[in-house]
Amino acid sequence: MPRILTSLTLALVSLSLAVAQPPAQRTEAEKKALDKIRMLGGFAMELAQNDNRLDVSFHLMDKKITPEHLTPLKDLKSIVYLNLRGTETNDDMLANVAPLTSLIRLHLEKTKITDKGLVHLKGLVNLEYLNLYGTAVTDAGLVNLEGLKKLKSLYVWQTKVTDAGADKLKKALPQLQIIRGIEEPKPMKTS
Repeated sequence: MPRILTSLTLALVSLSLAVAQPPAQRTEAEKKALDKIRMLGGFAMELAQNDNRLDVSFHLMDKKITPEHLTPLKDLKSIVYLNLRGTETNDDMLANVAPLTSLIRLHLEKTKITDKGLVHLKGLVNLEYLNLYGTAVTDAGLVNLEGLKKLKSLYVWQTKVTDAGADKLKKALPQLQIIRGIEEPKPMKTS
């Protein structure tokens, strides 16, 4: 019995030490990048007190987004959530998103994104959620998403994506839920 208690005590001490570890300190480059994002009107915060991964958002800014806003992202490898919803983000600006391989959620709804911009998302291997609602994306752009094996949710409501394009992507990514919007009920046939 004492041996079990000793093992249990050691396990609990190890667990408490693992949980009590402070998050890793930010590098100078990361601190400067966060300061720059905030200075330009963006928001950046850690997910939780004990989780220093980042949630970065530009959708609540009171000014137009420029490439300068997204340039600091390259120094922040721990971004997991990025929200560019409703901004003037365009295809060329997405080049700044391409290196963010830890990204899990990406909001691009109501932006200036087209098929050309989706090329920059090919390497986002951890992406699980992508919102393209209200963009000019078509079936041709969806080809760039076929390698995103962790992608679970894709919103393409009010885009130029067709049933055929969605079906083709679904064959490449069977786990993917593609949300195309609210469908009108079909009128009942009368005899």
